[in-house]
Amino acid sequence: MRIGELAGKSGVSVRALRYYEEQSLLEAERSASGQRHYPEAAVGRVRLIQLLYGAGLSSKTIVELLPCVEKPNMVTPATLALLSAERDRIDQQIETLVESREKLDSVITTAVRVCGAPG
Repeated sequence: MRIGELAGKSGVSVRALRYYEEQSLLEAERSASGQRHYPEAAVGRVRLIQLLYGAGLSSKTIVELLPCVEKPNMVTPATLALLSAERDRIDQQIETLVESREKLDSVITTAVRVCGAPG
């Protein structure tokens, strides 16, 4: 599929796909005229990249981890340590978000009780 089709199917911009290529996160075959062509599996890869970016991983970290995600037999002790560290960081981020949500719930509850504001 061409870059515009991949962008549409994966929900990211063409510019983002070009950036992913620059960062070695995504590869495309080139036609004789230089057009990019991606396999159908690129849609899942792009969605995974987006998911990992959304979790706060850097492109450098994603480049290191993608082979392990796609082929678990490629995990080394170093990449396993990196995977574990990222999971622990995400767990901490989740705890912080839950704490933030609870604080907001408390403020909303107090505001409704004191001011009668809709909540």
